[in-house]
Amino acid sequence: MRPVEDTYRHKGLRKKLVDTVRGKGITDEKVLDAIGNIPRHFFLDSAFDEVAYEDRSFPIGEGQTISQPYTVAYQTQLLEVKPFEKILEIGTGSAYQAVVLALMGAQVYTIERQKKLFEGNRNFAFLKKYPSIKFFYGDGYEGLPTYAPFDKVLITAAAPEIPQKLIQQLKTGGMMVIPLGSGEVQQMRRITKLGNDKLKEEVFDNFSFVPMVGGKKG
Repeated sequence: MRPVEDTYRHKGLRKKLVDTVRGKGITDEKVLDAIGNIPRHFFLDSAFDEVAYEDRSFPIGEGQTISQPYTVAYQTQLLEVKPFEKILEIGTGSAYQAVVLALMGAQVYTIERQKKLFEGNRNFAFLKKYPSIKFFYGDGYEGLPTYAPFDKVLITAAAPEIPQKLIQQLKTGGMMVIPLGSGEVQQMRRITKLGNDKLKEEVFDNFSFVPMVGGKKG
């Protein structure tokens, strides 16, 4: 069962979480505000209620996790989200990251390959509050060509290489944030799509993500 109450205690725990994330170097106040306003315990089973605001990842089923809040904040800060931008997210998972983007004013198109997680989000009443998030069941490597081009692309799984189809769906001047590498540790990269098929690549800190897998899983 998912929790449905957001108490003063939860709000206090969120404030502490924001302080923790800020203490680790996140400076974008819009990102911090979003984390401070989202009841993260809603995204987890009620068994995790006591620990939902610890700065760590938790299992959500199907071998997937809800990302550590610091990691969510880090990727979101690199993405430099602006209101009304169209953002393609690869790997919906719990949908926590999608809600962060929506609270920052983005139009979010998010793809999940795991049918159970996709269906779970479709039936998650809290997400109905965010009509700016569009949910898709599909293969993240294929993206959403029908809805392209996108201002930004956010990949929340470890990709062994930069997915070219997703670069094609990015506007010129647009950015992709991606954990790159096939080992246990990945480097966070920010790819900016310049004119003439050129890419600018920036390298940031190391993280550990679940692998980005092609295809769909029923």
